[in-house]
Amino acid sequence: MTEPDFLTTTRAFYDAIAVDYADRFRDELAGEPLSRAMLAAFADLVRAESVRTGRADGPVAELGCGPGRVTHHLHGLGLDVRGIDLSPRMVELARATYPGLDFAEGSLFDLPLCDGELAGAVAWYSIIHTPAERLPEVFAEFARVLAPGGLLLLAFQVGDEPLRIDQPFGHPVTLDFRRQQPDRIAELVRAAGLRLISRTLREPEEGVQPTPQAYLLARKPA
Repeated sequence: MTEPDFLTTTRAFYDAIAVDYADRFRDELAGEPLSRAMLAAFADLVRAESVRTGRADGPVAELGCGPGRVTHHLHGLGLDVRGIDLSPRMVELARATYPGLDFAEGSLFDLPLCDGELAGAVAWYSIIHTPAERLPEVFAEFARVLAPGGLLLLAFQVGDEPLRIDQPFGHPVTLDFRRQQPDRIAELVRAAGLRLISRTLREPEEGVQPTPQAYLLARKPA
């Protein structure tokens, strides 16, 4: 089957900027207490579900992990976590930077995971390159790989108009960053059979981040 153009373009974009991107955002979470709080809440919920069911802590995956910084942070929170990314160059960098963790290539449309394999999944700004009409497929795939009771954490920029990034770090590549409305993403979460737990909106901060950010937590029904 022929790969959609937007996947080919996204892969080429991140392959080209991987080294510069990793250097630029390596320590970003250190200055993001609200982001760290959301990731910590996700980790706590995953552990609480393990206690409730009496099962050992199940595996977690960051879907669209880039150079692996969030995967590494989740590992530091005590989770059994792996990273999956579309870009081979990003995966290569993640493996080199965090050799003790597992990273693999994969698309959000066809994750290299079994049905019900995950106790939790994090999509940290990784749905932002998917056209709106294809997002239901992505959320169906998220639901497929989650175990009953499994948690999903989403982060994305809020808005209606896409942001086009042209020649980042001087590389001759271009990509659209698609902002979303929380109500629309919540609808897609529910349509995929997941139950929304929490919806958090972070307002813009001058000199920190120019657009609102949204964090959604959902659970696959037991």
